[in-house]
Amino acid sequence: MNAGKTTNLLQSRHNYEERGMNTLVVKPRIDSRSGENRVRSRIGLEADAVDVDPSVNLLDLVAEACERQPIHCVLVDESQFLSAEQVDQLTEVVDARDIPVLAYGLRTDFLGMLFEGSRQLLALADELREIKTVCHCGRKATMVVRFDGKGQPLQSGDQIQIGGNETYVSMCRRHFKESLRTPAD
Repeated sequence: MNAGKTTNLLQSRHNYEERGMNTLVVKPRIDSRSGENRVRSRIGLEADAVDVDPSVNLLDLVAEACERQPIHCVLVDESQFLSAEQVDQLTEVVDARDIPVLAYGLRTDFLGMLFEGSRQLLALADELREIKTVCHCGRKATMVVRFDGKGQPLQSGDQIQIGGNETYVSMCRRHFKESLRTPAD
């Protein structure tokens, strides 16, 4: 959260397009904050995207896009929401079609557990690059805390709940652990 993942994705898209190369931007449909078929960064950059649900075969999607125009890079926003099978399909985009895939997303949820898509990306990615953000204490923030409507940190709930700064706060591991302690701890 607030590390600039979507901003980095859109900068990569711009770099390819500035050189006359075509990109395909993909995002899971579950993240509807930017509207249908759009990605938008917190600083206001935005672009068209293809919304996908877990039933979409990403290798087929890329193949179909390549029939319309050459695709030089696939950019995936909120990749933590992909299924493991879709991550496998993206590896085929890289290996069989020789098209780079840049996937941007969170590693863990508000309880520190890996998302399905993130787990598969961590296992199969050729390269991992961390985009850093900062905890309120100044340390590197690596965790995300979900808050309820009263500002209290949640210790249970559905893994996926779409939200922004009103719901989630990035923290260092120490403050993440402290936020999850109950008063009796």
